[in-house]
Amino acid sequence: MQKPTLDIQIKTLPHQPGVYQYFDTEDKLIYVGKAKDIKKRVSSYFTKTHDNGKTRVLVRKIASIKHIVVETETDALLLENNLIKNYKPKYNVLLKDDKSYPWICIKKERFPRVFPTRRIFKDGSEYYGPYTSMKTVRTLLDLIKGLYPLRTCNYNLSEEKIETGKYKVCLEYHLGNCKGPCEDLQTEKDYNDSIKAIREIIKGNFKDSLSQFKTQMKDLAANMQFEDAQHIKDKIEVLENYQAKSTVVNPKISNVDVFSIMSDEGYAYVNFLQLSYGSIIRSHTLEIKKKLDESDKQLLKLAITEIRQRFNSNSKEVYVPFKMDLGEDLKVTVPQLGDKKKILDLSLRNAKYYRMERFKQVKIVDPDRHANRIMAQMKKDLRLREEPRHIECFDNSNIQGTNPVAACVVFKDGKPSKKEYRHFNIKTVVGPDDFASMEEVVYRRYKRLLEEEQPLPQVIIIDGGKGQLSSALKSIDMLGLRNKIVVIGIAKRLEELFYPDDPIPLYLDKKSETLKVIQHLRNEAHRFGIEHHRNRRSKGALTTELETIEGIGEQTVVALMKKFKSLKRIKEAPKKDLEAVVGLSRAQKIRAFYDKT
Repeated sequence: MQKPTLDIQIKTLPHQPGVYQYFDTEDKLIYVGKAKDIKKRVSSYFTKTHDNGKTRVLVRKIASIKHIVVETETDALLLENNLIKNYKPKYNVLLKDDKSYPWICIKKERFPRVFPTRRIFKDGSEYYGPYTSMKTVRTLLDLIKGLYPLRTCNYNLSEEKIETGKYKVCLEYHLGNCKGPCEDLQTEKDYNDSIKAIREIIKGNFKDSLSQFKTQMKDLAANMQFEDAQHIKDKIEVLENYQAKSTVVNPKISNVDVFSIMSDEGYAYVNFLQLSYGSIIRSHTLEIKKKLDESDKQLLKLAITEIRQRFNSNSKEVYVPFKMDLGEDLKVTVPQLGDKKKILDLSLRNAKYYRMERFKQVKIVDPDRHANRIMAQMKKDLRLREEPRHIECFDNSNIQGTNPVAACVVFKDGKPSKKEYRHFNIKTVVGPDDFASMEEVVYRRYKRLLEEEQPLPQVIIIDGGKGQLSSALKSIDMLGLRNKIVVIGIAKRLEELFYPDDPIPLYLDKKSETLKVIQHLRNEAHRFGIEHHRNRRSKGALTTELETIEGIGEQTVVALMKKFKSLKRIKEAPKKDLEAVVGLSRAQKIRAFYDKT
């Protein structure tokens, strides 16, 4: 497929937070931006009149658009920062390293300090962030300081120096902000327990701390110390409302390539995220057309080699969704938990969104390829011998009491063929018998197609589950079509499909395209059936009363309705007006009938 036009690229962008990248005709990155909603933001560039001359020039130079989906707007801000620093696009403000985002550091030392920093050193210390503002960092550190007293001095608190009495407690100790480890007034274990709790709070895991402080608050309240209890309550509320840290970057994840794969019957989509010093610096998705029945593992292995060569990657470690051998020189990690797993999940999300956008683009540019892919997927999902190019669905859920009807809708290549829809008025069944009615309409439908030598569907879908399926099969057997057409029953829960002679239903993934087509079929059958049922019911309500008058037939009723539009106007019409439509004799009978009532 040829490269989609800019207009199509914009139409198929996702309504998700992330970063968008503009490229010129030479495929050079010229601008990076962030957005809460990528599609709305990018669309605004091409729908608004820009006052700024440079913006107008930028828009004229845009030849293609790429994007990276992330979890939150904060993640988008951080990722935008990383990409601008790495690529320095022509139309972006250059970001200097001295304006880097702040982090929280837990220093690697005895009695660790916890403080903000904009610089990261590879000294074994723990770094959390980055955060989008220093205000956020200070708020969090103030919270931690209020919950867990920590030292702020930079003394070397070795055992030897503490034992020799080298240090004395400072004002912070007397203010209650520090427990005095410098004079051995706090044990190392007690201090490290606080650090452990702080580490969890920074990560967004407040369970243990909340439990501890709620217990403390109740004890204070029980002892009538209400001011202290209120102070703890305020801290609890802050803890509960605090948002967990960003997952876009993690300083521990350094110089790693991340790969994920999403595939269907015809194509595979491999996403690549390149991380350097804990930051995403590149995202690329490769589309692979399948030739044989290649496995995801085979395709991913080929793609990893191709992508790493294309982008000259020298990373010594890759994250992948399953175990695979990529040679002795490359460490392969299959993340299961934590930030590593989150970064792999982010890669998979980008692969999925790329696939969805390609589907939308193909649907616009190459509808035949779109239909072929849907048909191939449905053949596999429904366990068919051939592609279901022609599907028919029956619904008689509205056959209750009066005006019994049924509906048959027809889909060709996964799309409605409305000119071929048919409705049926039930003729041979007395009373509300859904099973017998289904048997009748299925028999009438395919007896006629056989007589007229019309093409038969590959699949018939019966709305109503096992009972309705059995009724339809009776007619199919009478017509000798059992092995020529696949008949499937749908239970009330759409993910359950029943096949003849198979007591175990087939369950489809709720997000599968096959299920979406079946949902569309059943919704159309239901809509079409209700529409016809309402028309019949409406006509019956209007005409039954008139047709009870001796000498008044259907043609007379139709003529009156065309003229007067409603039964109420017919009742109120003078005899001379009725006479002008249906003649003197019928006008007298109608007027006499309503004058008596």
